[in-house]
Amino acid sequence: MDSMRDICNRMVSVQKTMKITNAMYLMASSKLKKARVKLAAVEPYFDKLQYVISDILDHTEEGRQRYFATDRVIPPEEIKAGYLIITSDKGLAGSYNLNVCRLAEAHLKQTHNNKLYFIGLSGRNYFLKHPELGTIVQEHSYTAVNPDLWLARRIAEDAMRDFLNGDLDELFVVYTKMKNALVSEAQVQQVLPLTRKMFPVSQSHEDEETGFTYHTEYTPSALEVLDRVVPNYTKGLIYGTMVEAFTSEQNASMTAMKNATDSAGEIVQALSLEYNQVRQSAITTEINEVVAGANAQEQ
Repeated sequence: MDSMRDICNRMVSVQKTMKITNAMYLMASSKLKKARVKLAAVEPYFDKLQYVISDILDHTEEGRQRYFATDRVIPPEEIKAGYLIITSDKGLAGSYNLNVCRLAEAHLKQTHNNKLYFIGLSGRNYFLKHPELGTIVQEHSYTAVNPDLWLARRIAEDAMRDFLNGDLDELFVVYTKMKNALVSEAQVQQVLPLTRKMFPVSQSHEDEETGFTYHTEYTPSALEVLDRVVPNYTKGLIYGTMVEAFTSEQNASMTAMKNATDSAGEIVQALSLEYNQVRQSAITTEINEVVAGANAQEQ
């Protein structure tokens, strides 16, 4: 059995760890609230962009749009696919990083000419050990900081340029989407090429007060407006996945730190009980020794 000094040292060590994990839990909670506010602030703008694209597609015939899928069939071995993999820079978030990396790895095995873009050092370090899955684009490997529009804009502009030049046939984002406070799921989101199925026409073109049906006119033309709107929509789509991933990361970190704090509390409680037992045993031993000494002196 450990001595009382050893048990005290262990208790102090665990209590210090518990303070650290509790502080990290509070930090993750604060970042999570800020991320949710940021996502709610930009959602109306990108929802309006999606509405405009849906309206244009609804009033134009099937034709060749630069950023939309064509009928051309590309053999799987010739597809040049790009993957933006969003993870965190460090661990301490449960299985958050591992789920994203495994999902990305499963998709990468289905294609051959892969380009890998990274936000987060954990994903980059994982795929450095698997060079056969794709080529890492060094100029597009970033740390997982707070989501910023400039970063989404830079990634989207370079990806769209490669797509139009024929250097990239597809672009996917692998990230974690937080469905609710308890459930997060790794997902693959297709960014390029766009398809008409991504923009269902669910809005009514009828005025509720007058009952008249209206039609929007686009100047100089609907397709030219579409060419201007789609890049902004693509940037918003990437930015949205960045915010979702950051929110999921903080939520996973909160859960992991809360579990660690609770486990540390249980360990301290068990050590405290063990300390009391050892202390009581030491007191009993001392009393027995005193009584034995007194009896021996009387004799």
